[in-house]
Amino acid sequence: MTYYTGSIAAVPTARKQEYIAHTQAAWPMFKSLGATRMIETWGVDVPPGKHTDFQGAVEARDDESIVFAWITWPDRATADAAWTAMMSEPDKFDMPEMPFDGSRMIFGSFVPVFSEGETAGKGYYQGFTLAVPEGNQQPYVEMAAQGWEMFHKRGALGMVEAWGADVPRGKKTDFYRAVKAEDGEVVVFSWCLWPDRATCEAAKSSMEAEMAGFDFSTMPFDGKRMIWGGFEPEPVITLRNSYGLG
Repeated sequence: MTYYTGSIAAVPTARKQEYIAHTQAAWPMFKSLGATRMIETWGVDVPPGKHTDFQGAVEARDDESIVFAWITWPDRATADAAWTAMMSEPDKFDMPEMPFDGSRMIFGSFVPVFSEGETAGKGYYQGFTLAVPEGNQQPYVEMAAQGWEMFHKRGALGMVEAWGADVPRGKKTDFYRAVKAEDGEVVVFSWCLWPDRATCEAAKSSMEAEMAGFDFSTMPFDGKRMIWGGFEPEPVITLRNSYGLG
């Protein structure tokens, strides 16, 4: 089963080109270890939130931008073997120096519980992370299917909802703190791909009008703690093996 390593980082805005070079240099290593795709997206519409937001998730500073990224693996075994190799024999891997504060980056591994359409490509991404009670996976998947119907008919190209499988605790930052996860909650990492930002914005306006009066307390998670933003993959990076999907 497809397996994702998702991450969120704060990168100095002035060092964007250095970050692009860093990811391009890192891709051959991940590819050699079995990764099928790596996508890095740069925040262009990342609003502050009342309870949680991407900036707080990674302690971003005013001169930093948010990067929302993931690596696709064919399965968990391949991903686990790759990370083990990198940790146990770091001298074998020429990892370029990071042009950002890696100690504030958050990361984890996730399995898809809902996936429809084109899961990666050129266009515009809405990225999300949230906390869902462990026992609410099926209601959440059902809600995601309903959401996909709304998004797809308004032009969305694809959507992925990925359930936390190996999400570590961090010293400074982590996914749990980012979404203020409570005991018994699982972190979800997800994205929706649109052909362009204009289509996404039009869809958002349409859905806001349609859902006026909706009782959000009926959702299978606390929407107030959900984090979201808009991201562009270009001129950052979308890399894959010729056989890669996801």
